[in-house]
Amino acid sequence: MPGRSSSDSSSSTTPTPSRASSPLPFSLHSSSSSETESSSPLLGLGRYTSSGESRWIWRNLGSSSPRRRKRDGRRWRTFKGILRRIVRHPLFPRQPLTIIIALLVFTVFAISLTLILLYVLNPDKEALPWRAYCTIPPTTSVPPRYRNALPYPYISPLPKVMPPSFPPDDLDTLPPAGLFLAVFSMDSSLERRMLIRTTWAAHPRSRNGAGEGDGGMGTSRTVVRFVLGQPRKGWERRIQSEMEMYNDMIILPCPENMNSGKSHAYFTWAASNAWVPPVYFNTTHPVPEFTYSNQYTPAPRLAPHDPYLAWKDSASGHPRPWVRPDYVAKVDDDAFVMLAELEARMRLELYATEQRPYGMPYTSPVSTSFRVEVPKVEPQTDAPADTPISSMVEREMPRDESVNDPLVYWGYLVKEKFMAGELYGLSWSLVDWVSKDPSVKGLTKGAEDKQTAKWMGLHPLAAEIRWSSDRCWIYDHPRSGTVYSHGFLFPSEVSRVKKSVLALLDKVSRNSSTGTTFVSNTAVGASSTLLSLSHSSVSAFGTRYQQPLQEMDLAHSVEALVEGSYMSELQEGKSMGTEQAWRTREGRITQYKNKRVGGTVVVHFIKKHMWFLETALAFLEGDNYSQVELESLNADEGRLNVGLTSVWTDSSVFKPTNASAAL
Repeated sequence: MPGRSSSDSSSSTTPTPSRASSPLPFSLHSSSSSETESSSPLLGLGRYTSSGESRWIWRNLGSSSPRRRKRDGRRWRTFKGILRRIVRHPLFPRQPLTIIIALLVFTVFAISLTLILLYVLNPDKEALPWRAYCTIPPTTSVPPRYRNALPYPYISPLPKVMPPSFPPDDLDTLPPAGLFLAVFSMDSSLERRMLIRTTWAAHPRSRNGAGEGDGGMGTSRTVVRFVLGQPRKGWERRIQSEMEMYNDMIILPCPENMNSGKSHAYFTWAASNAWVPPVYFNTTHPVPEFTYSNQYTPAPRLAPHDPYLAWKDSASGHPRPWVRPDYVAKVDDDAFVMLAELEARMRLELYATEQRPYGMPYTSPVSTSFRVEVPKVEPQTDAPADTPISSMVEREMPRDESVNDPLVYWGYLVKEKFMAGELYGLSWSLVDWVSKDPSVKGLTKGAEDKQTAKWMGLHPLAAEIRWSSDRCWIYDHPRSGTVYSHGFLFPSEVSRVKKSVLALLDKVSRNSSTGTTFVSNTAVGASSTLLSLSHSSVSAFGTRYQQPLQEMDLAHSVEALVEGSYMSELQEGKSMGTEQAWRTREGRITQYKNKRVGGTVVVHFIKKHMWFLETALAFLEGDNYSQVELESLNADEGRLNVGLTSVWTDSSVFKPTNASAAL
């Protein structure tokens, strides 16, 4: 025993043998040997240790190297040093009062920084010139990437020949378009679905049009359905009950989402399951024949708000089979849609030629006498490299006559890039292609409206797709305060807007020595000109809406939301009061200029149910005649018979008794 102890104690000074000796038993392991071996990293894992030390070693098997631990320690010491200097600084708050003040200052700084970032990153910083949009409608539907980009604020140049007014005289001689319209909803939005079912999805003013309407013939092939993702566990039974009661809901095989593939799942579903009623009546023009015209399915079970002619056909006992729709569209549930207006515009797209509006001959879209241009240009990164942005001249894309199916992408064109997501539609051939193309399936995540525009760019005939846009009759609710909002718009007010804007442009053109005037930020009075083009008598961008007078009943407050109405221009202390403004308001016949359609298509950004009801009252429940108009009609019955029976088929609606009942 003494010899072994002597040998162990002197092991540190003797040479290392060529072959290591056998390890000693655990109980005989000395402290000096442990200290020596622990200093060697190669021996740390192979030696016998006590249980506590063994747990420490195994716990550190996956730890970083000593160099990394040293670097991490240096960083931690540096951070603590900086923090210590800050805390020891004379200006660092230590008293309760100074700490509270410091927190308030920091909060104000954080809020200010957030607001600055929101302003810098927000692309919508000023109201859009909606008056110019209504005055100068698009003269071409060439895709933006195949034509020159319009400068901000995306005002079309004044053409030599203005597009024909809408609606054309032969609108009702054309067969109605088949439209499958899906309202994107979610499981908890029952109240909004009920509002839609009982208002614009079924109301005669929405389906038939203004005045006497057309008896629902135009929208006889328009079907409205609600599209949801998979409902949550707590909502499954309620959704199932709602589906059985109304028969107007579609559950997609995907989780509920907004920008994670729901739109693509909907179009994929529609390519196999979307059907609309056939044409139930004869028209002057024959029903066009497309490649999908021979696809049929038995008439399904109807929803309560389905077209009247579909219900009449179902009641006959031998309903006709349904056919593929000409268009498949989607709309958000915070939008209010006038179905007759939407169908009429999409109907014309089926018969438009080349890339021009229906009924417009081809002419150069640039006027030699006047054009509106702003040097603040947002260049199109995907436009052809050899296309000069400043040129404003568009190329007419010839259509391949071998392809008979219409290629239409319809909506509100935002910044020359995509159709806004509140409502857009695709013609059937595009829907069928979207559902099958493998490249599209990889572009389903992200802002759904922008992704849809990318799909159109991938189409084999992308240059031939009609990007048909309507910037005048699609807008946000007056109370929303967005760049797209203004008062409820009717054709009579747009006629007055056109006259004022064209007079302004003519005045500017005559004052120009060169004959071509540019409205720019550097021109004298340019800012006021652009401001006048975005002026609204109802709302102001970035400002919370306030009704003209404090004390106004519901009918008066809704009339005050109508663009250009006397009620919207009332002010405290002025001579005209609410009763006089109400008496002199325009009735429906005057507002629509004795036409069935031609007004608002979509009102968007209706975030509150009260806003929705206001919109319904403004468009669905107005009187055909105001009190002053009715008195004038009664005073001159002869003028009534001459002026109105030439427009409407059934003159009985204009009898004084019926007009009085409308009030």
